[in-house]
Amino acid sequence: MSLTASPAPDPRRPEPIPLTVLTGFLGAGKTTLLNWLLRDPALADTVVIVNEFGEIGLDHLLIETIDEDMVLLGAGCLCCTVRGDLIATLEDLLRKRDNGRIKPFRRVVIETTGLADPAPILHALIYHPYLVLRYRLQAVVTVVDAVTGAASLDAHPEAVRQAAVADRIVLTKADLADDIAGIRARLAALNPAAPILPPDAAAEDLLGGLFGLYGKGADVRAWLGDAAMEDAHHHPGDVNRHDAAIQALCLTSAAPVPRPAFEMFMDLLRSGHGPKLLRLKGIVALADDPERPIVVHGVQHVFHAPLTLPAWPDPDHTSRLVLILRDLDPAFVQRLWDAFLGRPRVDAPDAAALTDNPLAIPGS
Repeated sequence: MSLTASPAPDPRRPEPIPLTVLTGFLGAGKTTLLNWLLRDPALADTVVIVNEFGEIGLDHLLIETIDEDMVLLGAGCLCCTVRGDLIATLEDLLRKRDNGRIKPFRRVVIETTGLADPAPILHALIYHPYLVLRYRLQAVVTVVDAVTGAASLDAHPEAVRQAAVADRIVLTKADLADDIAGIRARLAALNPAAPILPPDAAAEDLLGGLFGLYGKGADVRAWLGDAAMEDAHHHPGDVNRHDAAIQALCLTSAAPVPRPAFEMFMDLLRSGHGPKLLRLKGIVALADDPERPIVVHGVQHVFHAPLTLPAWPDPDHTSRLVLILRDLDPAFVQRLWDAFLGRPRVDAPDAAALTDNPLAIPGS
């Protein structure tokens, strides 16, 4: 058998740029992990592409390294028609880099929305004739919440796919979980090839290597085939709707919010409707300290202690809350928000009555 030498690299073709996909279900801790990684000097000159579900984006404000290296993709999740936006964005980055309109970057990280099915994204990165020459898909890093991860895997096919395609799984909030061994065993059965790492793992341990299918289930190969191009769901014209059950809601207030009203609103939402609250995140100006906004996060019934920022991260000082709701009428939550802010409406619910019966939804 004769052996032939590998063809010499084409000096006219630049080296492919490493690219990592960071995914995980709603509230798993992707942005927190990304902040941790971006502190590593090895990730200098990294472009971050953030995709969010809903009409108001917040994650790009909560990532600490944000300047010209941040690209925000709106218009829904990275699937269906939005996949085309991702391809166009990656191509545009290359054109600007090649033409010297932006400084050279050495790596790209794509943070997907928690509702994204990763299969169409990976299909584009693996099979697109131009992108595959210019980018090298290094790893899919999937973040899993140790507290709510099992419930997410039970209820959402997207969560299953996110874990199944991963090269590495990052398990967050392990100190809060009642059954850490159970979720680890489930993830290992779903994807035996992916090591399960802590959220403080080094950047090289998380992002290195090369994406592959070895050791992953047969379903993964099917998802990445032509069938992956069939839209699993459609939400044309409505960036706030994922499917019939899941919708996004954006609550705003131009005026600072009284602290007691805000705390009562959050407590009522958590205690009365926590299981239907897939995700809550926001930046809020409280009336007693409006120049130092608070950042709030919640997943179902688990709300984290607010973080006070030293200053606003952008010129817009509007309070913004983004909620991902399942089987909960967004109009009801909007009316509740308006009621606590003292915005009278004809159809506004009575806050005192709702406090007595937090499970009641008007019109249901």
